[in-house]
Amino acid sequence: MSHAPLRLCLVDMNNGVANEATRCFRRLFDGFVQRVRVLNPDLPVQFKHVQPRNLGELPDEKVDLVLSSGGPGSPYDGFEDPWCVGYRKFLDHIVEANKTNPDHAPQIFVVCHSFEIAITHFKIAEMTKRETLKFAIMPAYPTGEGVADPLFAPFGERLFVWEHRRWQAVNMNERALDALGGKLLCRESRPGRTDKGPAVVGIRFAPGIVGTQFHPEADRPGVMAWINRPEHAADLRDAYGNALYERMIKTLDDPSRLARTYALLIPTWLQLRFNQIAQVRGLKPITPPEQDMREFDQSPPAVAV
Repeated sequence: MSHAPLRLCLVDMNNGVANEATRCFRRLFDGFVQRVRVLNPDLPVQFKHVQPRNLGELPDEKVDLVLSSGGPGSPYDGFEDPWCVGYRKFLDHIVEANKTNPDHAPQIFVVCHSFEIAITHFKIAEMTKRETLKFAIMPAYPTGEGVADPLFAPFGERLFVWEHRRWQAVNMNERALDALGGKLLCRESRPGRTDKGPAVVGIRFAPGIVGTQFHPEADRPGVMAWINRPEHAADLRDAYGNALYERMIKTLDDPSRLARTYALLIPTWLQLRFNQIAQVRGLKPITPPEQDMREFDQSPPAVAV
């Protein structure tokens, strides 16, 4: 039996700036495709890498699964430019398609800059500039709805994440989120507290759209490439002190921390979304992802998708 291709897309919001995130997202897609092909060896897979901000490229409306990245600068930069208007129309298309034809609708996971655009577009919260850059491995805290959600359920009441941002989503518009059928999944402070910051950092915006302010794609090579730049290491020490800097380096060896987030958050989203597709298209579903420190520590050879 021939099957329609599985259509994957990476939306690269880095505006042409060299970064580790693109490699990390490709790794996650590659590992996912490997797992899919073990059980569905004849399934054709199409992959597209688009760059809206610098090249004006946008994902195809008929795509199946999209990962949309972070990037530099203000979330308001270019908000009314053609590329961002087109991207926001694509988000609207996902919402509408998931209402009218959910079995064949695109699904997207938005991260950092993409998350900020979605927040502003759907008026879920206010994006404000932080007084300081927030960067390092930090805890984040699922809400009650987050703990019950399959994406955050494996982490219980806390997970560890890579943060690198000057902006924060505050002053939530709960009515707007409810109207979309969304849920607040994660905050940067424990429920009822703001001691680590007031921001919301994980949201299921609507059926078909979920995302995080933090970087769930971050692996050890990506984090170390950032930290090992002398000016970044100095910034970390200046901001958090040498003791916390050393603890952060050590925490990369802990499989229950950032390695667990890398292994489970986006891979679980890909697995759950693919299994919905598999049910409709007569494909074999894949099992939930498993954590492997080797996957977090070292980049494997890329798979052509």
